[in-house]
Amino acid sequence: MTTTPFATGTDRPGIICFSVHDNGRPLSDASCSLFRIEPAPPAGKSAKLGHVDHYVTTASTQGDGRGVFPKQPAGNYHVICHHVPEPTQNPSHVTVECNGVHDVCFELGLDVRTTAMLLNPDCTPNPCRSPQVGDDVEVRIEYNYSDQIELEVDAPASMRPIPNVPNAWRYHVATTGLQQLRMDAFVPFVPVSTVPDVPGGRNKAGLGVVAEFEGSEKTPQPVTGDIGVALQRTATVTTSDLSLWQGILNSTGQLAFNNYLHYMDTLFCGETDSPDLPDFEQARFQEKRRTFREELRPKRLLPFTDSDAYRVVKAATEAFVMVNCGVLRPPRPFDRDGDLAYLKRRDLPPPGLAEVETVFTDQYLVPFRGGRVQDRTLPYLAVIRSKLPDIGIKLQGLDSDLESVGQCTGILQEKLANPCLLELIWSYWHEEGMLVQTMNSIARRFQNVRSGERDPLANLEIDPLRPLNNVLWGYVQDEQHRLSIVRRNYEYDHHYGLRLEGKAVQRMQAADSRSRFIEAFHNLLRYCTSFFKQDDDTTVKADAFPVLNALKEVHLILSQGAHNQFGDLPSTARIEMLMQQWLLARPEFREFLPTRIMTAYPEPWMDRVDAMKKVQGWTDTSVLHFRNLAIFGEQVLLSIRWGHWSDVQDPLQAFNWARFFRPQIQGYSHAYRSVTGVELALESPDAKVDATLPSVLLQRRLATQQRAA
Repeated sequence: MTTTPFATGTDRPGIICFSVHDNGRPLSDASCSLFRIEPAPPAGKSAKLGHVDHYVTTASTQGDGRGVFPKQPAGNYHVICHHVPEPTQNPSHVTVECNGVHDVCFELGLDVRTTAMLLNPDCTPNPCRSPQVGDDVEVRIEYNYSDQIELEVDAPASMRPIPNVPNAWRYHVATTGLQQLRMDAFVPFVPVSTVPDVPGGRNKAGLGVVAEFEGSEKTPQPVTGDIGVALQRTATVTTSDLSLWQGILNSTGQLAFNNYLHYMDTLFCGETDSPDLPDFEQARFQEKRRTFREELRPKRLLPFTDSDAYRVVKAATEAFVMVNCGVLRPPRPFDRDGDLAYLKRRDLPPPGLAEVETVFTDQYLVPFRGGRVQDRTLPYLAVIRSKLPDIGIKLQGLDSDLESVGQCTGILQEKLANPCLLELIWSYWHEEGMLVQTMNSIARRFQNVRSGERDPLANLEIDPLRPLNNVLWGYVQDEQHRLSIVRRNYEYDHHYGLRLEGKAVQRMQAADSRSRFIEAFHNLLRYCTSFFKQDDDTTVKADAFPVLNALKEVHLILSQGAHNQFGDLPSTARIEMLMQQWLLARPEFREFLPTRIMTAYPEPWMDRVDAMKKVQGWTDTSVLHFRNLAIFGEQVLLSIRWGHWSDVQDPLQAFNWARFFRPQIQGYSHAYRSVTGVELALESPDAKVDATLPSVLLQRRLATQQRAA
């Protein structure tokens, strides 16, 4: 049947808004069809009498259960919902007036509901006792019209289906308190003969269902006889945000230089994939190859001759960072055995029978306004999204095909559903460690430019760098497209109140600075030191309230700086500095610079930077400590920035956070003392933290070093 336009003359069309609910709960992707009622033809020309329904169109509801038929001419219409047993038996009649808005509501009447009952050892439901920790619970979904409509239910992986019992699952109670099990029920599409097979019109309607029950402490059992007593550290209970922290740890670990170097060798040198990589990173290697070859390499072009070698290195590095920087895009950065082993070492309980990735997907991530039933994001981003209810979700960027963009403005779905988790502090500490300055000196020598009257590199022969000529040529020519030191310095100040010192960044005039970040962050590290001392004492229950309050303060300061180039400059700086590390790691630089082969640096580029610092008379502090500050600082700050700390009142989450990130916190404090000489691990409760800028402390140490020389 074809659709006939009915608008005539100058009639202004109306709008028909429809909504689909079940017991007050909205259904997303629910399909409804619109029919226009026309008078029947005269007798003898048709067998029908009364009226004829002409099919117009089919539309679906959004996440709030509402949909719309726009621009309908004035007249009489029928609207049917395709998710009831017999859609054509109970159509909704609506009379459209010119320029009017008309509402149609459908209540399915399925009354989807959940029940949760304790299972006895013989798997028989027991309604006489509330569930306790360690018990198994039967969760069942029931609804009306089950003999006519069969629902599909998507349950979390922590719920195991019960054989031979439809819509029933077994769930193991691992913690006390309110248990909320979120499930998605999908109502099938019921076709009618008068509706053609239109695209997107036969989808299943989604309905969110939550099973709730209270889990109580297990009843203690009396014990008799000889009992041994041993002191242990304070016990804790698992929280869902442990999964976020584990994902951040794994993701940043795979962004490390050694993994990047292996990826580059695999891509350009034909090396095989390493079997030591976790499964998710093995899958990401394939995704990085595809992103490099299909998306970035054809687009990233340079207007210089003989620059293809540098161009492909730049595109490959961008693909590496794009794929590895997120925790929400599949394959997600979780390794079952490695994750559980790390939690065990930190004396943190595993998340029951479920894997860490399952807890992250089903318990930590939350739906957001305007999204589909299956869409989830971080709680922090969901709060930000709720503050912008008037802005829609934009599925495609402006660089997509013009026919699929859909709208000019809106919040990009990709930014909301898969944020890139990078911290600019990683670039700051590498820049303080003289990584960028080392490459700048080499680039000037490559161009035959003397740096000052007494340039230590002037008498060095650059012939060992001859195999890298084409890459260094592209690197030098592309300088105009890289971030300048001034640009990065302004953003360091905007994010963290950190600044570089030197002739190239004098007379800064920043408009917005996080001047309190250093004090707040160092104050958090000091509270963590006191917490660790209490936590190691088996006769004391460690107090995590000071840590929680300090976490909230740092989170607030970080969120205030989430503007400017927050989403783009950190990733750009990371790509550029990874390329600089890759160039320095090439064996040609081992011959160019007087490196110390017997020093066991964890990454091959580091001895080149230390050699340059020795030649130039820069700071004698090893770049190893700056690299540790970058890695540990990024991991700690990512967990603070992207966590939903502003709404946390229970110190349990801060307790778990301090235990989880103890190696990173103590590693950062030690590296900071090695670099600046300032001790952050102060145990005295009345000690004042040092809020002096690290660049100022580094200048003082350099001046002391030069006087001693």
